[in-house]
Amino acid sequence: MEQPLWLTHGWRELGQHERAGAMHNARILALYRDAGHAEIADDEVAWCAAFVGAALARAGMTSTRSLLARSYLKWGAALEAGRLGAIAVLERGADPSAGHVGFLIGEAGGDIILLGGNQSDAVTVAAYPRERLLGLRWPAAAEPSAPSDQFESALAHVLEMEGGYTEDPYDPGGPTNFGITLAVFASFTGVRLEPGNLAEVKASLKRIDPETVREIYRGRYWEPAGCALLEPALALMHFDAAVNQGVGTAIRFLQEAVGSQADGEIGPLTRAAIAQTSIETALTRYAEIRRRRYRALSHFWRFGRGWLKRVDRTLARAQGLLSRDATQLSDDMASDNMEGDRDMTSDQSQPAPAKWWGESMTIWGTVITGLATVLPALGPLVGIDITGDLVQQAGDQVVSLVQAIVGLAGTAMTIYGRVRATGPLTRRVLSVKL
Repeated sequence: MEQPLWLTHGWRELGQHERAGAMHNARILALYRDAGHAEIADDEVAWCAAFVGAALARAGMTSTRSLLARSYLKWGAALEAGRLGAIAVLERGADPSAGHVGFLIGEAGGDIILLGGNQSDAVTVAAYPRERLLGLRWPAAAEPSAPSDQFESALAHVLEMEGGYTEDPYDPGGPTNFGITLAVFASFTGVRLEPGNLAEVKASLKRIDPETVREIYRGRYWEPAGCALLEPALALMHFDAAVNQGVGTAIRFLQEAVGSQADGEIGPLTRAAIAQTSIETALTRYAEIRRRRYRALSHFWRFGRGWLKRVDRTLARAQGLLSRDATQLSDDMASDNMEGDRDMTSDQSQPAPAKWWGESMTIWGTVITGLATVLPALGPLVGIDITGDLVQQAGDQVVSLVQAIVGLAGTAMTIYGRVRATGPLTRRVLSVKL
């Protein structure tokens, strides 16, 4: 299933969170702005609807331009069944005006799983009881995506890598044309391979038409591997691996590259891990994982050199797409004073506060060590017997006291920030394997 563009924009904000106190996350303020509320300068104003509205606006869609979650119950068209990226509106408590809104990314048992803003004061993936669901909405004019330019571009790359008809006796795939093996072609055309029809099926494979090639690649590799869920650069690497190394293997490669559990299924947890990993890092890891697998194959001696060149070329082209997208993203975000960082979990909207010297264990250790050396020598001059152990013990107690005071102050500031914030949504913590 194609991932709608607004959901792609939503994933880019995963991990952004409120700042307690007087400091505010500029990324969240940008959500308000893009949702039509540039006047808001406080990231503690309820912002789940701002997250949804901004993602829609960035995808070129019209939102409700409201900060009320339930405003989306009258937006777009109602859905009878769930769809990836659908807007889910939930109730919140007994207040008929209160609610929550986010993007549907999965279901587990009696829960629905949302990518949403203002979930524990951050953009997170969270599970909610299905009975809280008030409605699912879909843009009235947005239907499932047609074959995309992203697919066509990736397909052109794969066809270049695969070449034309080959029948190498060492190739475990056997006769192949445009990267499509005889067995895959026979399965697609509904023909059972037998000694009596082998020559005829081979001849048909040699004459395969471009539209059949496109259908096979899209239905057997692009869609099952979940390539449409990925940004173009990562989709190119993933698609190429799915074609040459198998769909299930490619999905596990992808999961390993982003640090997700390698279960062979791209669910919400894997998509979250993808969003939290910079594309450049994922590409580099993915390429190395592919090289490692190739080297472990028994026929590496025959095809290894070509395989490694294929990985290198695919990586170079993916990085080229990444550079182009990064330039565009930087231009789009120039008004926010952003750098267009592709690792969306890193928050560069505010400079890190300077660390107070009293929090530094290095400084305290230096002070205590100095006192432990000097005081035992000076003590007898004034009639006091001071040992180094005594100084060390006293110093440790002072450090513990200072840390306790700092911790108490931090707790007080957190409580103050929470009092100012809108009451958090109640949610259930659920561990699921999708």
